[in-house]
Amino acid sequence: MQWHTPLTYIKGIGPQRALWLKAELNIETLKDLLFHFPFRYNDRTLVYKISEITEREEFIQIKGNITKVQIQGSGFKKRLHAVCCDDTGCVELVWFKGVKWMEKRIVTGSKWVVFGKATRYKNSLSFAHPELTSLTEFEQYQGAHLDPVYSTTEFLKSKSLDSNAIKRIIRQVLSSGISDLPECLPELVKSTLNCISRSTAFNQIHFPKDPQALEDARKRLKYEEMLALQLRMQRLRLRQKAQKPSVSMPIIGPLFNTFYSQLGFELTQAQKQAIKEIHNDLKQNSPMNRLLQGDVGSGKTIVAVMAAIIAHSNGYQTWLMVPTEILAQQHYQGISNVLNPLGIQVRILTGSTAARDRHEINTALRENRVSVLIGTHALIEDGIPMNRLGLVIIDEQHRFGVAQRAKLTQPSMETMPHVLVMTATPIPRTLAMTVYGDLDCTLINELPPGRKPIITRHATESQRLSVLGFMRAQIEQGRQIYVVYPLIEESETLDYQNLQQGYESLVQEFQPPHFQISIVHGKMSNEQKTFEMNRFVKGQTQIMVATTVIEVGVNVPNASVMVIESSERFGLAQLHQLRGRVGRGTDQSYCILMTGLKLSQDSRTRMKTMVQSQNGFEISEMDLKLRGPGSIEGTRQSGLLALKLTQLAEDSPLIAQTRELALRLVQESQHSPQFPSWIQELLSEYQSSTNDFSRIA
Repeated sequence: MQWHTPLTYIKGIGPQRALWLKAELNIETLKDLLFHFPFRYNDRTLVYKISEITEREEFIQIKGNITKVQIQGSGFKKRLHAVCCDDTGCVELVWFKGVKWMEKRIVTGSKWVVFGKATRYKNSLSFAHPELTSLTEFEQYQGAHLDPVYSTTEFLKSKSLDSNAIKRIIRQVLSSGISDLPECLPELVKSTLNCISRSTAFNQIHFPKDPQALEDARKRLKYEEMLALQLRMQRLRLRQKAQKPSVSMPIIGPLFNTFYSQLGFELTQAQKQAIKEIHNDLKQNSPMNRLLQGDVGSGKTIVAVMAAIIAHSNGYQTWLMVPTEILAQQHYQGISNVLNPLGIQVRILTGSTAARDRHEINTALRENRVSVLIGTHALIEDGIPMNRLGLVIIDEQHRFGVAQRAKLTQPSMETMPHVLVMTATPIPRTLAMTVYGDLDCTLINELPPGRKPIITRHATESQRLSVLGFMRAQIEQGRQIYVVYPLIEESETLDYQNLQQGYESLVQEFQPPHFQISIVHGKMSNEQKTFEMNRFVKGQTQIMVATTVIEVGVNVPNASVMVIESSERFGLAQLHQLRGRVGRGTDQSYCILMTGLKLSQDSRTRMKTMVQSQNGFEISEMDLKLRGPGSIEGTRQSGLLALKLTQLAEDSPLIAQTRELALRLVQESQHSPQFPSWIQELLSEYQSSTNDFSRIA
C-alpha cells in the first residue's frame, strides 16, 4: 500500500465509505488517514469484575457474555437493552442511538469487553452507550494498553464508522505495511533533534506500547510539523527581502539629536534598544519588516516618531496608517506638535479630507514638501504619489486586512519601503515565533518611570450600588469614565439591547444637566461615532458608554475609570487592551470588572489574573493557555495555526529549537536555486488539506 493511495482502495473502506470520510472528516488518502491522530488514549490494562463496579466519574472496563438482548419502546423512545454477565454478577447495557446497528452486532452468547461509565438508574448500575471490543480482538492487542480514541461524527457513527471502526482500519493499514512512507528528515536533522524515525512515529502515535513510546512519537511528529511551518515562514521572509531592494537610510542627522535633547524625559532602555534595531534595519538595502510590540503606554509612538525623523534626514517620507479617523487625528495633533517646530511637515489624510485638501496633499507629496503623512485606509487609495516613500508604519496592524497592507507596502516603485508594524496587543513569545515568523521582532517590555499601576477590582451584580457610588465620586473629582459592553457577533441583537439598557439606566442614575453621557456602538455611522468620541475627548461628557470600538483609538488622559460589563465574555488579551484606555494621565486609575455571580472556572481564572497582573505578556501567556491560539491567530488572517499536535502554550522549547534550525537551513540554502530535496518534500507533506501552511507561501 502506498502513501497517497486513495481511500477507495483501502481494505475496509471502499467507494461509499471513502465519500463519507471525505465529506465528514476531509480524509481522502492513506496519508490523510494516518494524519487523523487519536485525540485521547484510554488505559485498557485494568479489567473490573462486575461485582466491583461502583458509580464513578472515570471510564472503566469489564469482560462478560451477553445473556439477553431486548428492544424496548418505539419511535423516538426506541432503545436497545442488553445484559452482560461474568462470574460475579450482571449489569445492563443501554443504547438510545444506532439501535439497528447494535442489534445486529451483539447477539446472545457473544463475548465482549465493555468500556464506559457506570451510572445509577433506579437503584441499579448500567452503562449507556458503552464502547464494545470483541474479546478475541482485545486479547490479540492487549499488549497495547493505551487504546486510541478517534474523532468522528454522528453521521459516520450511523454508518458504522465510529472510533473503533477507524481504529481497526488504521491498524490493518499499519500492520500490512506502507511501501513508500517517506522519511522526510535526513539522519543529520533527526540526530540534531534527537527523534525517532517517521515510520516508528506513525505506528506509535496510533498504537503506543507505553506512555514513553507515545511521547517519542508525538515529539517526532511535532518537530516535523513545526519545522515545516518555520521553514515556510523563513522562506517567505527571504522572498520579501529579495523581491525589490529598499532605500538605505544611514544618516541619523542633527534633527534627531535635537529632538532627543528636547524630549524632557529619559527614554527607557527598551525604547533605546528598539530605535537601535530599527536604525540598523534602515541602513540596509533590503527592506525592513519589523514588528514593534509593547504594552499599552510603553512608548511605541515615540520610537516611531524617531524612526520618521531618520527617514526625513535621509530625504524620504514616512506614512503612518492607523485604523480609525479619531486615532489619526490624535496622532496628527501629537506628532505635528513635536515635529513641525523642527521643520518637519506633517499632514493628515482620512476619508473626511476635502477634495481640495487631498489635491494639495498630493502635490506636496509629489514635490517632497511633506515628510510624515498620517492617515487611515485613505492612504491606500489610487492616485496618491509614493515616489519618496521610504518608511511605512502600521499601527495596530491586526485591524487591517492582508490585501490592504500589501497595497501600502508593495507600491509600483523600483524600491520597497521599509515596514514597521506596531501592536499594543501583547503576543506570547511562541506565537511571535510562528504567526510573526516572517518579521523581526522588537519588544518594549518596560513602562516609562512614574506610571501608576491601574488598580483593578472584580465586582459582581450584588455590588452594583457601590460601583455606581464610586463612579459618582470620581466624576465629582473631575474624572471621566468608560463603561464598555461586549459585542459578540453571534448575539449582536442581544448585546445591542444590553448596551441600550445599560445606557438608559446610567442616564437615570447620572441625570442631565449635571452629567452628560456619550454612547458609541457599531450601528452608528462613522460621523456619529467621531462626534460622540470627540465630545468625550473634549471633556463635554463625563461617561462614555461603548462597545469594544474604543479598544483601539481614543487617548483621554482625564479618563481614570474603566468599567467593563459582562467581563466574563471577554478574553484576557481584550480585557487588558480595554484596561489600557485608562491610566494615561497622572491621576490614579481604576478598572472594574463586572460579572454575574455564576462563573466558570476559566472565567474566575481570567478575573483573578487581571486583578493580580499588570504585565501584558504574562496575561497573553495565560490567555494562550486558556483559549488557545485562535483568539490571537486572527491577527494575521492567514489560517496559519492549523497545527495538529504542537501546543503553542506548552511546546516553547521545541518551537525555539525548530526556528533556530529553520533559520540556519534557509541561510545555508539562500544562494542555491532551490531548497534541498528533503526540505521540498517536507514542505509538500504539509501543503495539503491536512494543514493550512500552504496559505502563507
